Amino acid sequence: MSSSSSGTPTGRIKSTRVRTAKGRKISSTLWLQRQLNDPYVAEAKKRGFRSRAAFKLLEMDDKLHLLKPGQRVVDLGAAPGGWTQVAVERVKSREGKGYVLGMDILEIQPIAGATLLHGDFLADDAPQRLFDALGGQADVVISDLAAPTTGHRQTDHLRTLMLAEMAYDFASRVLVKDGAFLAKLFQGGETKELLDILKRDFKTIKHIKPPASRADSVEVYVVAIGFRGARPKDEDDNMSQSAEE
Repeated sequence: MSSSSSGTPTGRIKSTRVRTAKGRKISSTLWLQRQLNDPYVAEAKKRGFRSRAAFKLLEMDDKLHLLKPGQRVVDLGAAPGGWTQVAVERVKSREGKGYVLGMDILEIQPIAGATLLHGDFLADDAPQRLFDALGGQADVVISDLAAPTTGHRQTDHLRTLMLAEMAYDFASRVLVKDGAFLAKLFQGGETKELLDILKRDFKTIKHIKPPASRADSVEVYVVAIGFRGARPKDEDDNMSQSAEE
């Protein structure tokens, strides 16, 4: 795979029109046409990335500089591996300077420089499996977790928000001081509780929609930088009890 020094596609691609084939739905034809004419899809193939989603992380990292050589990174919802590939290149784990750990419910083909776990992040044993494989703390936790969409915007928003909250629950237990957390959200009105927690636990919070995220997509990413450090467990318990009251 060639260098991922930039998140910007290079060159132009020839526009392709897909004719509706017998037995193929119009929606499938439109999806195929969009894929064939997507510069990020073409660039992903050119650079050897497993998905166009790699460019979302590249563009966010070009702007925010989250990933640095020698860091330890956990990638949640890693399949098919595009984000993991970017993390491996940016922390230089193939050269032994960092460590990248990925997990997904779908199997991921091996990636040089990464440790990959096959499993459901929502399973009871998932956090412990990640802890064991990590063998210490992480500098950055990135999550592209998203539940299968239902077509109902609020339902999809809430399901993806729940995954982001669970990803942060894990991140809050493994991040080093001044570490960073990045997670996918779907636009909606129920993010206040998560954002309040992130504002409490990090120095800087940003929302970002990278250019590689399609204009008609409701996805947006929340980035939390400058982790203040793990909170004492009894303090979190007291806060939870206060909230219930």
